[in-house]
Amino acid sequence: MISPDEYLRNILIREAVSTGLYTPLNACRTTLVPILKEWAGEFLADITPSGSWAKGTANNSGTDIDIFVSLRSDTREPLKEVYNKLHARLVQKGFKPRRQNVSLGIKVNGFDVDVVPAKRQDTYSQDHSLYRSKADTWTKTNVARHIDIVANCGRRDEIRILKLWRNQKQLDFPSFYLELTAIEALRNTYSIGLSGNVVTCLTYLRDRFPIARVVDPANTNNILSDELGTMQKAMIQRAAKEALSASSWSQVVR
Repeated sequence: MISPDEYLRNILIREAVSTGLYTPLNACRTTLVPILKEWAGEFLADITPSGSWAKGTANNSGTDIDIFVSLRSDTREPLKEVYNKLHARLVQKGFKPRRQNVSLGIKVNGFDVDVVPAKRQDTYSQDHSLYRSKADTWTKTNVARHIDIVANCGRRDEIRILKLWRNQKQLDFPSFYLELTAIEALRNTYSIGLSGNVVTCLTYLRDRFPIARVVDPANTNNILSDELGTMQKAMIQRAAKEALSASSWSQVVR
């Protein structure tokens, strides 16, 4: 009989992503970088991994690969045109891009990849403007700061377990929103073990999450908690309540 902590640690070991040379991330970058460089031309500033892979919160199952395409601040086209032109170029290259909120979702070598085009707001900072297709507007953010906050939060194991729980329960819970929620739930929590920390997160989701206001730390005008409606938040709250009532950890996450 293994302890709850051992059970969850074994899941994390099983779900560990490869960090060597021949990773899915590197394989996708090898395919995409030449296409993205050709598309962006002289206005390309950088192409970097973002999202869970860059933050260290990725799981082997159910994690998209995020590629952040940074364009120079003097890029002439409006953000909507940038987004639409990248969509057209990916179609031209044989992909079937899905229009998502700030990204274009495609399949590369069998992996789900989200390509996020953005324009730097100036030459020196990492502040970027992104097109939000759902609202047909733009938002300011700083992906480098997002990565730094999560990568150094000390809660990556708990976040990975919550992401597996989210995916297995088929909950709509955007990753950065989830990550910041877990960090907040565990604020001032010390050394009660992985399983105890996950219980603390689930308790927060049950009791406080539906009314908690979560803002983008890189732009306080960007309210991440507005990304989900009342019904979606209620589904997360209900799933957390069921998890806390489970008779075994295998009923929570597997």
